[in-house]
Amino acid sequence: MLQQETRKTVKLALPIIFGELAQMGLHLLDTAMVGAVSYKHLAAAALVMSVMNIPFVIGIGMTMSVSQMVSMAHGRRDGQLVSHYLYNGFWLCTFFAVLISLGLEAGKGILFHLKQDPEVALLAVPFMQLMGWSVIPMLLFMTLKQFTDGLEYTRTAMVLSVVALPINAFINWLLIFGNWGFPRLELVGAGWGTLITRSLIFLIMVWIIFRHPIFKKYVAVRYKQWKLNLKTLKDLLHIGIPSSAQIGMEAGAFAISGIIIGTIEALEQAAHQIALSCASFTFMVSMGLSQAGSIRTSNAFGRNDWMKINLIGRSTLYTALVYGVFCAVIFVLLRNQLPLLFNSDPGVVALTGMLLLFAAIFQISDSTQAIGAGLLRGIKDVQIPTYIIAVAYWIIGIPIGCVLAFPLQMGAKGIWIGFILGLTCSSVLLTRRFLIQSKQTA
Repeated sequence: MLQQETRKTVKLALPIIFGELAQMGLHLLDTAMVGAVSYKHLAAAALVMSVMNIPFVIGIGMTMSVSQMVSMAHGRRDGQLVSHYLYNGFWLCTFFAVLISLGLEAGKGILFHLKQDPEVALLAVPFMQLMGWSVIPMLLFMTLKQFTDGLEYTRTAMVLSVVALPINAFINWLLIFGNWGFPRLELVGAGWGTLITRSLIFLIMVWIIFRHPIFKKYVAVRYKQWKLNLKTLKDLLHIGIPSSAQIGMEAGAFAISGIIIGTIEALEQAAHQIALSCASFTFMVSMGLSQAGSIRTSNAFGRNDWMKINLIGRSTLYTALVYGVFCAVIFVLLRNQLPLLFNSDPGVVALTGMLLLFAAIFQISDSTQAIGAGLLRGIKDVQIPTYIIAVAYWIIGIPIGCVLAFPLQMGAKGIWIGFILGLTCSSVLLTRRFLIQSKQTA
C-alpha cells in the first residue's frame, strides 16, 4: 500500500518539482550570470533577495490557500465551488501581490541602513525596484498554478516554467552584458530579464486557462460563481495567513541570516549566497513533494478518508528521507566543484565548500520538515505548526547561530549550525504531529 501511494504522490509531484526547479533555475541563472560580472554584484543581488524574500514568500503562502481549497472542492466533485475558489483566490492574491510590490518600492531605502558594504547597497537599489515590480506577475502566475495543481493537472505550470528558462537566459545575455547592441546594464539587466519573463509566463497561463478544455469548464460557470464572497475570503485567509506565516518565518530566518552575514564582509555574504542557492535548489524537490502530498491529503480530507490520509503521509515522509540522504551525499562529494559554477574567487570558493558540508547535514531534516508542514496543511491543521516553526527558527535556530557567529567568532559557519538545529527541531515536531493527528482521527 505504501509503495502504491508513493508512486501516486511522486507522479503528481514530478511536474511540480520540475516547475519548482525551473523557477529556482531562473534565480540560479541570474546568480551565475551576475557573478560573472563581479562578486560585489553577486553580493548586491544576494542582499536584495535577502530583503525581499520574506514578503515574497508570504505572498506565495497566500497562493497556497487556492490549491488547498480547490483540491478539497475537487475531492467533493463540486466543480462550481472549484470555480468560486479560483475567482476569490485570484483577487485575494492580487491584492496581496500589489501590496507587497508597493511595500518593496517604498522600502528600498532600507538597503542603506543594514550595515552593508556601501558599494553593494548602491548597486542593489535599482535591482530591488525591478524585482519588486516583478512580484506582481509572479504571484498571479503562482495563483493560477495553485489552481491547476489543486485539480492535479500539474504539467501546465511546469511546461511554462521550463520555457521561461531560455527566455530569461537570452534576455539576461542581451542586457547584463550588452550584446547585440543592447546597453550593458549588468545587475539592472538581470532585473529587467526577470520582470519581462515573469510577465510573459503569467499572460500565457491566463490564455491557457481560458482556452484549454480541461480548465474551460470552470471558466464557463463564471457568471454564477465569479462573485466575491466574504465567507469564502475568510476560508482562504484561514489557510493562507498561517501558510504565509510558516514559510515567511522559515524564509525570513534564511534572509535575516544573509543580512547578518553581510555585516561581516562581502566575501562571506557571497559564499553564503552560493551555498544557500545550492541548498535552495535541492529544497525545491522537497517543496514539490510537500505540495503533492498536501494536495492529495486535502483531496482525501474533502472525502473524510483518514486511512488514505495516513497512508499518503507516511509514504511521502519515507520518500523525503531517501531524498535527503541522496542530497547530503551529493553536497559532500561536490562541495569543491559546485562553487566554481558561480564564482572563481579562491576565498569565496573555499568558504562555500565548508558551508556546503553544513548544508549536507541538514538535508534530511530540511526535506522532512517541509513534508510535515505540507501534510498538516492538507488536513487544515495550520495553527500549531505555525507556532512550532516560530520556535524552531526564531527561538532556537537564529539566536544560537548568532551566538556562535559573533561571541564565539565562528562567522558564517556559526549561522549555518543554527540552521541545522532549527531545521531538525522543526522536522521532528511537525512529523510527530502529523502522525499523531492522522492516527488518532483514523
